[in-house]
This record gives sequence, structure tokens and C-alpha cells, in this order.
Amino acid sequence: MINMLTGVLPPDIGSVRLGSTLAVATLDQHRDSLDPNITVAEALTGGHGDTVSVNGSAKHVVSYMRDFLFGAEQARTPLGKLSGGERSRLMLARAFAKPSNLLVLDEPTNDLDMETLDVLEDILAEYPGTVLLVSHDRDFLDRLVSGVIVPEGNGRWIEYAGGYSDMLAQRGADLTRENPKQQEAPKVNRETASVAAGSHPTKRRLKFKEKHALETLPQTIAKLRTEIDELQGKLADPQFYARDRAAFEKVTATLGGLQMEIVAAEEQWLELEILRETLAN
Repeated sequence: MINMLTGVLPPDIGSVRLGSTLAVATLDQHRDSLDPNITVAEALTGGHGDTVSVNGSAKHVVSYMRDFLFGAEQARTPLGKLSGGERSRLMLARAFAKPSNLLVLDEPTNDLDMETLDVLEDILAEYPGTVLLVSHDRDFLDRLVSGVIVPEGNGRWIEYAGGYSDMLAQRGADLTRENPKQQEAPKVNRETASVAAGSHPTKRRLKFKEKHALETLPQTIAKLRTEIDELQGKLADPQFYARDRAAFEKVTATLGGLQMEIVAAEEQWLELEILRETLAN
């Protein structure tokens, strides 16, 4: 379907009309093969100069690399020496560096770490053109999209306004159910979807990193408390200082560091919990 919509494949029946000014940039889930001998800078600039055109504006390649979490020293690094995560980030950077007004992303979140997912989300939110996104990640869709196109069976696809959760609320059935409702789904045409999207902007949701921290911080705090209790137990020994002064001072310093860590972790968790409750209302 994506290949037909973008003109790569002709339809068996009917026609697809593409705009005369359409400029498509694509990132597929298989990731393009890259020459392992070229450098990161050459992969982004095409081997010409030291600037990248981003949304019609020239940007120095090193500055653009930093947007995707690369260090300046990696500009001359051969692609063959990049890790799998770095190659995924490079593919994203290449896709966004291509002049386009339609960005096609097929499973862009595959193999990305939390930090890179945040970068991707922020860049997509600022992209001035249209994004055609294929993803199994419902949270990612809910955070970003203003419309969802859903296969209803028998070659029928219907557009719903909003994210994945909004689609479920309108459709009344999950796509993973074996026997979804057979009645006619409420069709939302492009004009209606545009009005709905304009009237109800996509609601801010927790980012990947925020959600991950909210889920993992309680375990981190519990672990810190256990370590603190163990150290305090050692310091409770009245003979500890006299027996081994150096060890006593080391335990005291470690305890002070852990106490600072747990205070910071508790404050971060509280801030995120307040943010989660605020966004839920």
C-alpha cells in the first residue's frame, strides 16, 4: 500500500494521482545498505562539502550530527565501525536530510534506544511536511499522529481522526481481535479528519524516556534504600571506626553519595508522577 501511495508500484486497478511538487523521503524497516568505508560526514553530505540541507536551510554537518547524538569526533568515523544503534541513528539522519515534503517511515522505532526515540519524536513533531508512518508501537502513534488509516478487511481502508487510542474509541474494536464488529465502521473523510485534527491538537503525552524512568525509578529507589540500610548497619558498629578508620571513612563517603542519589531519584519520580497525573486530566 505504501509503495502504491508513493508511486513506487502501480495499482492493479484504479489509479494514484501524485502532486507535481511531491518530494518523498523514505526510511524502510530493512535500512538501506551503506558503504562501510565511507565516513559519517560523507554519508550525510553525499561526499560533497560540509553542510546538510535541512528543511531548506543549510546546516553544518557536525551540528546536524549532534542533533542525532553523534559526537564531532565521529565525523570521520567509517560506517563499518558504527554500532547497530548508531547505524540506525545515521539512517534517520539521512532520511531527514533529504529534501522532502512527504516523509515515509516504516517501523522507525525498531532497534532504537530510549534517548534516540526522544530525538525522533522531537524531530517528527517539528517536521513541516506530511509524515506517513507505519508502526506497531501504539504509544508512539498516540504521541505523534493526527490520523490513523486502518484496514477493515476486504480491501477497505478507513481513516480515523486522532491517534491509535482515538481510533479504537471511534471504531469500537481492537485490530487484534479475531472477530471485530462487522457493522459499517464510522468513516471519517479527509476533510473531517483535518477539522478534527485542527480543533483538537494532539495532546502532550509522556516521552519514552519519561515513561521508562517513571516505571524503573521505584526499583532504583528500593535498591538504593537497601544499600543505604546495609551501610548504616556497618556504621552502627561502635568499634568500626577504631578497628578500621580508612574503611569507616570510605563507607561514610559512599553513604553520603547514595543519600544524594536517592533524594534526586525521589524528586525525579515525584516530578514525573505529577506530570503524568497532569497529562491524564
